[in-house]
Amino acid sequence: MTDSILEHLGPLAPLAGTWEGTKGDDTAPSDDRGVEKNLFRERITFEPIKPPNNHEQQLYGLRYATTAWRLEEESPFHEERGYWLWDGDARQVLRCFTIPRGMNVLAGGTAEADAKSFEMVAEVGSPTYGISSNRFLDEEFKTVRYELKVVVHSNDNWSYEEDTQIQIKGQSELFHHIDKNTLSRVKL
Repeated sequence: MTDSILEHLGPLAPLAGTWEGTKGDDTAPSDDRGVEKNLFRERITFEPIKPPNNHEQQLYGLRYATTAWRLEEESPFHEERGYWLWDGDARQVLRCFTIPRGMNVLAGGTAEADAKSFEMVAEVGSPTYGISSNRFLDEEFKTVRYELKVVVHSNDNWSYEEDTQIQIKGQSELFHHIDKNTLSRVKL
């Protein structure tokens, strides 16, 4: 089943497998609502899934799990779970995920099936590619936009940069929570 699914994953096909990155860079809000910089390592696993029955829409996808640790620490500081999906007829690449702070994101963008780079975006209030947060986050750290850029460099190497734009209560400027890393395949 896996090989037949990989044939239909479009630009997501190269991501199937397990990946590790050791030079991640995270710029995030600090405890005092200033700026905190973290260097991190992470592990991401992408597992092909059986295509869901979505009526006329044909979706193929990868179930994924991400765990990130600050360098020199043993406990993770970030985890997320979700799906990366490909709708070949509409040329849409999608990422839907949950982080255990009470936040869900469905981001999407247009890409060609053979693209080696693509982008996905979500905005608060969008009925299609949107962001949903718990009440505390909505009032204190409201995520208003999420942008993701992915570049596949080879069969064994890819990178990403995320820009999570947050309106922090009491601050006039948006905070750009930036995460980026380059990952190498450790298992297919």
